[in-house]
Amino acid sequence: MTYIVTEQCIACKHMDCVSVCPVDCFYEGENMLVIHPDECIDCGVCEPECPADAIKPAMGPEMDIWVEFNAKYARVWPNIIEKGQPPANAKEMEGVADKLATLFSDRPGEGS
Repeated sequence: MTYIVTEQCIACKHMDCVSVCPVDCFYEGENMLVIHPDECIDCGVCEPECPADAIKPAMGPEMDIWVEFNAKYARVWPNIIEKGQPPANAKEMEGVADKLATLFSDRPGEGS
């Protein structure tokens, strides 16, 4: 099992998870993070750090789409190893519906 980032990270991108990851398996997009499924060691320390509840264990067929999504963008976005500044409106974006269809950007972030 791996952990993956889901839709709730879009436009929130708090990045508290990056600070606790022992293997630096987070990758940064313009407005969200992803976890490289092949690099994640399944420790789970990132999951409780996410205020938006966007990090989930990749368990069950409903998570397959997010495993593929995380793998795809981890191959093209820069690795991030230090917590950056979340968007100014991150708290307001928590829980917003349909973020993937309306807010997602496939552009890479700055990395660190």
